[in-house]
Amino acid sequence: MLLVIGSALLVAAVVLLPLTVLALRRWLRQRGLAQLRPGALAAHRGQRVTLTGMAAPGPDGPLSSGLAGTECVWHGHEVLRHYRPLSRDPQEGVVRERACDSIADYGSEELFGIVAEGRRGDRDRVFVDPRGVRPREAELCLKRLVGRPQQGVASPADDLLPRVRGRISGVFRGETIEFEYREWVIRSGTRVRVTGRVQVRDGRVVLAASEDGALAVENGGQPARVPPRRVEALVLTASLAVCALAGCVLTAAAL
Repeated sequence: MLLVIGSALLVAAVVLLPLTVLALRRWLRQRGLAQLRPGALAAHRGQRVTLTGMAAPGPDGPLSSGLAGTECVWHGHEVLRHYRPLSRDPQEGVVRERACDSIADYGSEELFGIVAEGRRGDRDRVFVDPRGVRPREAELCLKRLVGRPQQGVASPADDLLPRVRGRISGVFRGETIEFEYREWVIRSGTRVRVTGRVQVRDGRVVLAASEDGALAVENGGQPARVPPRRVEALVLTASLAVCALAGCVLTAAAL
């Protein structure tokens, strides 16, 4: 009887062996993605993935935002021109309304890195190419209204206009009331969630936009969860060990 049971357990162990090896390989690949290991991600070249990690400086180090001078890994700003358009009503004459136009919109294009939570930012990093992307929920680090100069009235100097990067454009219609400056940043150490296509550039693993999908960057994403294949791999490994050990013991005892 012991020989039959032991033989059955050994057969079960043989059946479980390839399943366990496959589950362990899947878990290790998934863990490599969760830990943002460049080597593991390079194997997914050309695929679209979603990663969560901590923002880190890019290859050239931290950046300084254009308007506020805040140290960060990404920054962007917008300039709004508030004005009063003039429209004529046949009965009421001139009607004055308040409106605004965006006359400048800029986002930094330098690569920035992401690393797994708990790892140092100067280690191997996965990089993000933020060109053409406005991260969601980015930190608003500056918001300022600057009125246009009026004759005989002291007004604060507009020291922000010379710092605006990119092109200032638009139809300057109506009467200018004031300019509104807004700037957003992603600081080093902030948790971010990035979805993009895996590319390899000059030995660097980079997440970027592709022809069939835009890059998405969300500030403050949820912490990475434990890979679900971990439980599967551990259960199969434990089952294999129990079947093999018990089978050997019972077979030896029967003999």
